[in-house]
Amino acid sequence: MNIRISSCLGVAGLALVVAGASAHAQTRPGLESAGVYAGGTLGMAQQPARGAAQSGSVFRVGQWPTYTAELAPGKGRDMVLAHCMMCHSVTYITMQPPLSAATWGAEVHKMMNTMGAPINEADAQEIVAYLQAHYTPETRKP
Repeated sequence: MNIRISSCLGVAGLALVVAGASAHAQTRPGLESAGVYAGGTLGMAQQPARGAAQSGSVFRVGQWPTYTAELAPGKGRDMVLAHCMMCHSVTYITMQPPLSAATWGAEVHKMMNTMGAPINEADAQEIVAYLQAHYTPETRKP
């Protein structure tokens, strides 16, 4: 009896996670569903047509934007490009919802302290200042 109840709760929880992911996908421009972007122009880059899954495929990665985002010009941009792109695309910055100034500071320090990004404190301060100047709800331009 307990197993059946926990299985039902697990299925209900999974349904909520899937529904939440679908709802989130609808708020992102060009995103049709998790990992599937609309064909045509996304930002300034023309996106390729979706490819069909090949028979006999063992693993297939979902689709993602095929461009690298252009960061806002300003002091600290080159520092962001130099340090952040060591590990990930700067598209992570532009596809985030605008984050608060405090959250950007926490994110940069998480990259340093948890993820091991080799960024010294002076460079981190410049990166945080740039992100706060261009990518918060108050400063982000459409």
